[in-house]
Amino acid sequence: MRSPRSLVPVLGWCAATATSVALASVAMLPVLRAATPDGSAVVSVDQLRDSGAVEPSPLPGGPPDSSPEPEVTTSPPRTPKSRPKPGGATPSRTSATPARTTPAVQTTTTIEDGWTVTTDGAGDKTYVRSLRVDGGQAVIRITDGEVKVVTATPSDGYSVATVQNSPDNLAVYFNEVNHSFVIHAVWNVDRPFVEVSEIG
Repeated sequence: MRSPRSLVPVLGWCAATATSVALASVAMLPVLRAATPDGSAVVSVDQLRDSGAVEPSPLPGGPPDSSPEPEVTTSPPRTPKSRPKPGGATPSRTSATPARTTPAVQTTTTIEDGWTVTTDGAGDKTYVRSLRVDGGQAVIRITDGEVKVVTATPSDGYSVATVQNSPDNLAVYFNEVNHSFVIHAVWNVDRPFVEVSEIG
């Protein structure tokens, strides 16, 4: 059997716990009353729907709502205005200079002897021509007297090779065994000249 002295600490702890619970309840009572609505504030869902405060949400799988989507507008975020520091100089405002616009260079395109000729605003001409033979197809471009191949695509069974001895003289070969097609393009007296031949 325990002595009455050993129960004193237990009884003291119980008394302290009961006192703290009672004080906490009293302190929380105003908060609980403010959070709990009284009976007159209860509103039914039907009353909210009739007042327009609540729109019924569509059920999953139900018909789509035909009401239009609300328009959403956004405004750019405001940037804080810089205030001058006391005793400091006020920031100077720089005037915006108008942007310089460069005039558009006009080009014209014409057809001359099968060549597509593009003339730029300075009067420089570029000649482009696509040529097709049984061995393949080549696109030739001539600018400032310089002849270049843009593309050279051989047909099935053919291979392609280019030979250029000088900037103004170009030959494109479409080769098969013992047989070739040659597209020969040159710049001749301020004009392009092209010749197609077959060997073998």
